[in-house]
Amino acid sequence: MSSAPRVIVCGPASWNHLIELDRLPEPVPHMQFARRAWHTVGGTSAGKALHLAGLGIDVCLWAAVGDDEDGARLRERLERAGVVVEAIASEQTERHVNLMAEGGGRVSLYVSTPSIPPTAAVEAAVSAVAAADLAVIDLSELGRLVLEAMPARRAPLWMDLHDYDGSSSFHEPFLRAAEGVFMNDDGTDDPWKLMASCLDRGPRLAVCTLGAKGAIALEADGTRHEVAAVPATVVDTNGAGDAFMAGFLAARLRTEPVEGALRAAAEQARVAIETEHLHPALD
Repeated sequence: MSSAPRVIVCGPASWNHLIELDRLPEPVPHMQFARRAWHTVGGTSAGKALHLAGLGIDVCLWAAVGDDEDGARLRERLERAGVVVEAIASEQTERHVNLMAEGGGRVSLYVSTPSIPPTAAVEAAVSAVAAADLAVIDLSELGRLVLEAMPARRAPLWMDLHDYDGSSSFHEPFLRAAEGVFMNDDGTDDPWKLMASCLDRGPRLAVCTLGAKGAIALEADGTRHEVAAVPATVVDTNGAGDAFMAGFLAARLRTEPVEGALRAAAEQARVAIETEHLHPALD
C-alpha cells in the first residue's frame, strides 16, 4: 500500500446491534418477539470505506475507536474486509441499537458515543487529508474539528449531508468546504431547489438520492442528471446511501463523467441493499 492513500474517509464507525421487528415499538409498555437480530459494523464513514475498498480504491478510514471489546470487533471486521483503519483514541467505541421494521422504518438508539478527539489526532487527520487525492469528511465532531484546522491547500473534499433541510447550522461549514455534496430527500419536498441552494454556497456538484426512485444530480452550470435505482432483492437498506456515494467517487477517480458515475453509484447501492451488513465482505 502507498504511503499516501488516494482517499481518506473521516468520521463515524460503530459496533451495532440490529433487531428486526414486525413493527416499530409504540410509546406504550408492551412486548414483541424479534424476527431476527445480529451484530455488525455500522457508521456512515465505515460504510463508505468498505465500499471504496471493495471497488479496489486505496482508502484509509480515520475514526474514533475505543480500547474495548466493541472497538476490537470493529477494527477486526474492517481490516479483514480490506479497510486500513487509523483509530483515534476514544473513551469508548460508538455503539447503536437499531430497531427495524419492514418498509424501511428504523429507530436508532445511541448507546455510547465517542469522546472528543485529542488535538494531536485531529492534526494527524488533517495532514492525511492534505496528502490524499480526495477526502470524505462526514458529519461528526471529528469532522468538524478537522474542517476547522484544514489549510487552504488540500485535497478536494466531498460531504454527505444526509437528510439536510437547507437550513441546519451544523451542516453549513461542511457544505461550504465541499467540492461536491450528497444528500437524501428526507428533509425536502423539492430536491432540485435544495441542490441549487447548496451550489450557491460553493460546491460544484450536488447529488440527491430518492430511495427506490433512484437519484438526481445538479452541476454548477445547471446541467441536470437522473438515474434509476437498480432492481435489487432487498435484505436491508442500511448503508445504501453510503454505498451510492462510494460507487460515485470510485467512478470519478476513474475519470468517468457524472452520468456514468451515477450509474456506477446506483449499482453499488444494490450491493449494499442485498446484504444484511454494510458490505458483503462482512459476511
